[in-house]
Amino acid sequence: MNPIITVHPLTNSPTAVWDQLSKTQKSTPLPIQNPSKPVEPGKVRIVCMSDTHSLTNCFKFDVPYGDILIHAGDFTHCGQECEVIKFNDWMKSLPHRYKIVICGNHELSFDMTSAEFHYARSRTKDEPVKDMRDLLTNCIYLEDSAVTLFGLKFYGSPWQPEHGGWAFNLSRGEQCLSKWHLIPDDTDILITHGPPLGQCDKLQENRRAGCVELLATVQKRVKPMYHVFGHIHEGYGMCTDGEVVYVNAATCNVNYMPKNLPIVFDVLLPEGQIKS
Repeated sequence: MNPIITVHPLTNSPTAVWDQLSKTQKSTPLPIQNPSKPVEPGKVRIVCMSDTHSLTNCFKFDVPYGDILIHAGDFTHCGQECEVIKFNDWMKSLPHRYKIVICGNHELSFDMTSAEFHYARSRTKDEPVKDMRDLLTNCIYLEDSAVTLFGLKFYGSPWQPEHGGWAFNLSRGEQCLSKWHLIPDDTDILITHGPPLGQCDKLQENRRAGCVELLATVQKRVKPMYHVFGHIHEGYGMCTDGEVVYVNAATCNVNYMPKNLPIVFDVLLPEGQIKS
């Protein structure tokens, strides 16, 4: 029987919640794997990025090869059509067999609740609103949806606690939890734009930005092997609570400079699965 996840009474004060939870919670930093290390037989290599903000042409590094590339949102600055096309072209140039992409709060034109904010400046009154998802032809786009590759189930969700009135914003508490309820129990690798509370979510001011209901959903119900996200540039890196590995793959640093290297990890193929 699944545990019932409820809203924490201090949900709107994530730093205060973490001050309580950190007495019993673990958040142990992990070293970032060398991407040049060969992939062992029977394993799948996953390459993670996030928050590239239309700056892929400024990279001073090569994107490591892997079987699957994950981009955890904020691939544009504000979701303009030209940015989406540029990103899609970049996706096509990468050699990874599968490429999974979700949105973040900067993809204004993908969120129908904020699309008018963008299109009011870029279209005539009678021009229909385009579905920007149609422009992502060179990747697997996930939005509250899942895909199974090599026998591993990936689930992607773009939502995060309200952050400056951008896209895919929800109020902390019930609104966010309603989206986390959609995550399947059998998810192997969870992809969200925002982090869970306490795991690679620390801001410069030593405050916490993650969602406590997302943390509870991950730890108590879903229990994926990996949880990949971005959003909080300062939180770049990997950590673990002893059960789940958390990956903040934000490519841009706090100054919006794309200096953080992609993060790779290798996952054992489920029994009976082969890459070929």
